[in-house]
Amino acid sequence: MTKIKLDESKYAQKAMTLFKEGYNCSQSVFLAFEDQYEINRREALMLSSSFGGGMGRLREVCGAVTGMFMVAGLLYGYDNPNDIEAKACHYERIQELAEIFENNNNSIICRTLLGLDTKKDGPMPEKRTEAYYTRRPCVRLIGTAAAIMEDYIKKHPL
Repeated sequence: MTKIKLDESKYAQKAMTLFKEGYNCSQSVFLAFEDQYEINRREALMLSSSFGGGMGRLREVCGAVTGMFMVAGLLYGYDNPNDIEAKACHYERIQELAEIFENNNNSIICRTLLGLDTKKDGPMPEKRTEAYYTRRPCVRLIGTAAAIMEDYIKKHPL
């Protein structure tokens, strides 16, 4: 298993900073890579806005993981629905990224990562206080997803 080093990743640092500025987990990871794609900042934020809190606080797939997948899709994804080989190659990539994240965090599911008993939360996000950051591993999870994606890009140049 590859141990993720957040302090050595410029994208992890940027993503964690974005989260601390108030962006959701998916937005933080996706926007950290804005120098890698050609979507303007507002569109990137709008596109990734639905996936925070494990998809709209449903506590399903972690928003940081979703943000990582969105970056992978923009950089390496396919656009021809009939290109089965490209589709399979991309799905293999997504499964690889998910496996690395899961190996480092024991899950890709938001509620599991946060130790929540309920399947979903209400739509109102929690206030970001010092207590919030102390009890939630979100900053680290966001950094981990960004570092994994950065490492993947380094190993698979475009």
